Parts: sequence; structure tokens; C-alpha cells
Amino acid sequence: MSDVERYARRCQPQSAQRIARPQGTMLWGTRRDWNTEKASGEHESVLVSADLAPLRRAENGVQALRLEGGHLEASPVPRAGTAISGVVGAVLQGSASDGKPVEVAICGAEPSAEDPGMVFYRIEAWNAVAQEWENPCVAVDRDTAPRALAVSGVWDASGARQAVPGKFTFACQNGAITKCVLWGYKPWSCRDGQSMTDLHQACTRMARADYCGDGQSHTRQNTTIDIYDRLGVIQRTVTTSREWDPAKAAFEAAWAPDGATCISRTRDGRALETVLQECPHRFQAGAVTDLGEGERCTVRRTDVSAGAGLLRNLSYAAPQSPVSPGKGP
Repeated sequence: MSDVERYARRCQPQSAQRIARPQGTMLWGTRRDWNTEKASGEHESVLVSADLAPLRRAENGVQALRLEGGHLEASPVPRAGTAISGVVGAVLQGSASDGKPVEVAICGAEPSAEDPGMVFYRIEAWNAVAQEWENPCVAVDRDTAPRALAVSGVWDASGARQAVPGKFTFACQNGAITKCVLWGYKPWSCRDGQSMTDLHQACTRMARADYCGDGQSHTRQNTTIDIYDRLGVIQRTVTTSREWDPAKAAFEAAWAPDGATCISRTRDGRALETVLQECPHRFQAGAVTDLGEGERCTVRRTDVSAGAGLLRNLSYAAPQSPVSPGKGP
């Protein structure tokens, strides 16, 4: 198939029968593999990064893209249109988690109603297995046609964010990277003069219950939690609602950008000893630490203070289980 023919097939209307189903724990919110018959781990993704330049294809004389806060802008700006509208139609060079190249087409751009400077993109990636352009974002019942945000940085298999010049992440709506942005931790913004980058990264660890900071999650699909931070971006919930009952929740953990600083219990109900075995020498057991306000840790990091966490969270008790079912938040 020639490039001209392939590009002509991008951004076509999609059939409702092609909606994917949740595939488990998600950081990027993307499909793990194009081959649905292949057993893939949660560290895998068909799309982990994209290049701002050079573009594989563009419209209206656009030669490159640049990331400005929560949106992409075209460069140079088309004569007819805006820097944002000139982005639609571009095909970018992306990469999968295994390093293989994958082309990504931007099919639509919709500014957020809450923050016009943040834009949701409808994207498609070239599926070399099916020889089709497909939405790489995993759909769930509450969001069957997920879009993506353009977020600075690149996340690796361990869940660590790296600032890579010229690259960014298309983070899908159902993944932890975008969830944390929507919760208020926009990595491109500041709060009281402090960058939100570390808060956002700590949030991605917390959202997936990545205690060891190695990319391994310990949560289930659609688990409800309450989160709050030291800067007051999100405050602890004290009133009862249909979604949350503080009386039934208890302190779970405190979080830093590289994982939990201390743990009281696990979110998915597995024994704490299991977590300690996954990352030996990282935590110290039997060292009860009082963080105040009734929050106590029974396991704490050996290399940092338990109180050094940027975020904390509460969760409901889960049935004790020695093995996680491997489902996502």
C-alpha cells in the first residue's frame, strides 16, 4: 500500500462495533498491543510518545508542532485559521513501548470547556496488523470514544516521566496521566510558585497504586478513592455523597513522584508483605509512623521521610487477597 493510499484512509468514521473493551490497568490509557490474541503486560503500549517534528504529513503548509501548556500549536501558523486549528490533519511519528515506530494522525481538536487552553484530540494510529487507522485509546463503558491530551514528557515502562526534547505523550482519557490532569494536577502549571510537575507524577503513582514506583499497579477497575495534597489543590472530602462515604474509608498511603513514601494498607486487599517482596529493601515494616489527623503508616520508605509525600489518599477496605487481579483504576 502506498503512502498516499494509507494517508487517504486516515480519520474515517468509525463503526460502533469496533469499540474496544477495557484491558486492565492503564498508565497511558492506550491499547497494549494491536494483536488482540497476544497476552500483553500493563507495561506495554501501542503508543507511548510522539515527535513534534518532522511531521510525516501536514496540511496548509504546517511544518512542525509545538507544545504550549495543554495544547499543540502549528508552526508556521496557517494563513487561514489558527495555530490550534492548523494541527488537525497532521500525521506525527510516534513510538510504541517496544521502540517500534507508529504513525499517529490528529483527526480532531476540541478545547476543554473548563480550560480553553487545554485541548482534547481525537487521534488515530496506524495498525500495521489490521492495516487500518484505529483509535489507540482504550474505551470503557463510561467513555466509549476516548480522546487524548498532549502532555509534556515521556513515561517509560516503570511509570517514570522523562523530559525528552522534541517528544510528548498523547495521554488517553481513561489512563492515569490524563486522569491526574483532570483532577487538577496540570504539569504545565504552577501553584503558589511551585511547579505541578512533581504533583502530577506523584498522582500517576497514586492513581494506579504503584507503591514500589516500578510501574506495577495494585488496584482494580473503577476503584473509588479520595485524594488530597499539601498545596490544597484537592482537599480531603469530609461530606458524604452518593460517590463517597468518609466514614467507610481509611488512610491508605502517602505518595511521592517515585512511589509511596509510606503505606497503611493496600488498595486491592493483598497482604502488605506481598508488596515488600516486590521491592525488597525499599520499605521498612513494623515502623509505625503517625502523620497526624489519624493517619498512620505501618510500612515506610527507608530512603525518605514518610511525611515527604506530596499526596495522600483514602480508600475503602478490599477483601484480603494474596494475588492482585491486575485490573486498573
